[in-house]
Amino acid sequence: MTILLSSVIAVGGGAASAWYALESAEGVGALTVRGWTAYPNAGSPDADPYSKARVAREAELPLGRAEGIAFTTGRDSGGEPLRLSCTYRVEGQVPSARFWTLHVTGAGVARAAALPSQALMRESDGSVVLTASRHPSPGNWLALSGDGTMALVLTLYDTPVASNEDIAGTELPQVLRVGCDG
Repeated sequence: MTILLSSVIAVGGGAASAWYALESAEGVGALTVRGWTAYPNAGSPDADPYSKARVAREAELPLGRAEGIAFTTGRDSGGEPLRLSCTYRVEGQVPSARFWTLHVTGAGVARAAALPSQALMRESDGSVVLTASRHPSPGNWLALSGDGTMALVLTLYDTPVASNEDIAGTELPQVLRVGCDG
């Protein structure tokens, strides 16, 4: 009986820890900067086994260090989950990159929305201010549709940030909740 109980605990505990490492946004190999999470080694030969498993499970094609890096956030600057029924103001500096995109992802997203860097108006200091909302907004607008939670993905292509050893010192925009419907 002791052997059976020990085996159940070992297998259950192992499975639970592997699930947590793959599901957690701040899992093994993750780097979090100002609420945005990236896996800098995901597309490199140096990727840890959990990053490789996460990439395989999600059927992703991660960027190599020479190609760029993707930062994801599922929470606003106040720590609340991002919801498709809310309006957000994304503002701040975006690291130097030849090209970048900001897009919405999530199980409840009805229509994928994205903004490329070349289509955005910038502030006089080079920073970006945009509104992510279901409702049209003047200026830079990222249209949201669907229900439930979402995540924002900022992908930087051909950027020195990806190969920089001090990625943690990178300045990224903040996501401020403006209000919610209902």
